[in-house]
Amino acid sequence: MAEFPLPPATQRLRLRRFTAADLDPFFAYQSLPDTARYLLNEPRSYTECMARIAMYVDAGFSKPGDWAAFAIEAADKPGFLGEIALKWDLGGDKEPKTGEIGWTLTPAGRGNGYATEAAAAVLDLAFGQLNFHRVQARLDERNTASTAVCERLGMLREARLAENYFLKGEWTTELIYAVLARDWKAH
Repeated sequence: MAEFPLPPATQRLRLRRFTAADLDPFFAYQSLPDTARYLLNEPRSYTECMARIAMYVDAGFSKPGDWAAFAIEAADKPGFLGEIALKWDLGGDKEPKTGEIGWTLTPAGRGNGYATEAAAAVLDLAFGQLNFHRVQARLDERNTASTAVCERLGMLREARLAENYFLKGEWTTELIYAVLARDWKAH
């Protein structure tokens, strides 16, 4: 397994590398239509989840195009609550770095502020130790929960791309939120 830095622990959460033990809880929520509703993929099969967990376990984070994926769990008790990932955007391996952040939570993890708390920790990592200049989040406009997370984090809505994806039989509108390092540090 390639090593990369972990986000700092938060008051309620621990973000860690994925392990093989995460497969069953990962599949339990990734196979739900409600989880996949605003994602680019359909509900995942068990085999697809196996491949994804294997990719997360083996992934490095040393060059543009790499993703650092973290399992989210409560700090005071074990239990898989979801995932959060940071992508190092393409554009060269020199400074300054830009990236993309995304999260998906289990039904039990939704509505508790965990996505905001986990995303803040990942942004602290991105703008602190990893020296990113800008991080964006891309989301389906109908995903009001993720829109609220972006806004609570102080991310600014930079774009609304009207009906730019034909996804799951319908046109969807994408929103792009972003934050710069200097604004995050001032936030």
